[in-house]
Amino acid sequence: MPSSSKLPHVGTTIFTVMSKLASDSKAINLSQGFPGFGCDPVLLDLVNHYMRAGFNQYAPMGGVPLLRERIAEKTKLVYGVDLNSESEVTVVSGATEALYAAVTAVVKQDDEVILLDPAYDSYAPAVELSGGIPVFVPLEMPDFSVNWERVKSAISDKTRLIMVNTPHNPSGYVWTRQDLDTLADLIQDTNILIVSDEVYEHITFDGRVHHSLLTHPALRERTFICGSFGKTFHVTGWKIGYCIAPPKLTEEFRKIHQFLTFSTATPLQYALADYLSDAGRYLTLPHFYQKKRDLFCDGLKNTPFQFTPAQGSFFQMVSYAHLSDESDYGLSVRLTKEIGVASIPISVFFSDGSDRKILRFCFAKDNSELHLALDRLLKVKL
Repeated sequence: MPSSSKLPHVGTTIFTVMSKLASDSKAINLSQGFPGFGCDPVLLDLVNHYMRAGFNQYAPMGGVPLLRERIAEKTKLVYGVDLNSESEVTVVSGATEALYAAVTAVVKQDDEVILLDPAYDSYAPAVELSGGIPVFVPLEMPDFSVNWERVKSAISDKTRLIMVNTPHNPSGYVWTRQDLDTLADLIQDTNILIVSDEVYEHITFDGRVHHSLLTHPALRERTFICGSFGKTFHVTGWKIGYCIAPPKLTEEFRKIHQFLTFSTATPLQYALADYLSDAGRYLTLPHFYQKKRDLFCDGLKNTPFQFTPAQGSFFQMVSYAHLSDESDYGLSVRLTKEIGVASIPISVFFSDGSDRKILRFCFAKDNSELHLALDRLLKVKL
C-alpha cells in the first residue's frame, strides 16, 4: 500500500555512498570515520574469554554494572566529576543511538532544537522524527567556532534543546572553557536542555584540553553527554557507546533506550570493563593520533590544497576554493575514481548543502596507507 515518508528529503548517507564508491574503485577510503587498523589484541582476548565463559545472554537494560562503574571511574579521573553509575550512566549500542534516544526523550511536537551548522547528519532527522523543528545556527568560518550572538538570537520560547559537538565533526574545532561559560549564561534562566556529542573526547592535539560539558556544574545538570568506545578503542563496528545524564534525564532516556535496543552485546561490555582498568589505554590517545595528524598534514603541504591542522577528532579538512569552482561532491567522486583516494564533501554537513569547496579526510589509518594516499593526492589536477 502507498505510504508517505517520515523523512522525504533524506536518502542514503554520504558515508555509505562514498565507502561503497571507494570499495568499487579499489580506492583508499579516507572518507568514512573508522580506523584502518585493528584494536589492541588484549581487548580481543578479553572478548573471547567472556564469550567462552558464558556471558552471552541479555545484559541489564542500563548496561553491565561493572562497565558503568568503570565509566564513572574514568569520568572522575579525567574530568574530576563524581557520577552515580546506577542512576547517571547508560550503556548503549553506539553513540548514534544515544543521540537519538536523548532527543526522543525530551523533544515534543513543534519544539525547536538549535543545531550548530554544519552538523553531523543524524542530528536533524532525530529532531524531525520527534516532531521537533531544527533551527540551524551557522558556525563561524574559517575555524568553525561558535558565534554566540547568533545562538542567542535563535533562542525562543519554543527552544527545548541545543545540540553541540566537541571536538567537532567535520572541522575538528575544540570548544574552549569560554564556550562552556557562554552557553551556561545563555540558558541559565530557561528550561533549555543540551545534548553534547563528545565521541572524540580523547582525541585532541597540541596540548588542547577537551572541556566536557560535565565539567561545568550549571551545564551538567541539564545535559546528555554521548560518548563512544568505538572511536576511543578503534572498534567502531562493535557499536558500543554510553550516555551520561542526571538521574531525572537518565530515567527519561532509558524509557526510549529500552525500546530501541534494550541492551548492548554482553561479552563486549565485560571485555571493555576489564580493559578500562588501565587508564593509559585512553590517556595516550592524543599522542597516538597527533602523530598521524602531523604525518598527514606534513604530506598535504606538498599538495595544492590549503588547510589548518585540525584541533581534534581524526579528520582533516582541506580547501581548494583558491583553485577551482568544481563542486565538492563532484571532486570527491572524481578523486575516488581517478586517483584512488576517497574523501567526504563537507557540503553534506550543511543544512542548505552549502558548497565551501572543502573536503574532509580521515587520517585514522595505518601510516603506510596515509603515505600512499598522500602520494596519490600529489597527482590532483584542479
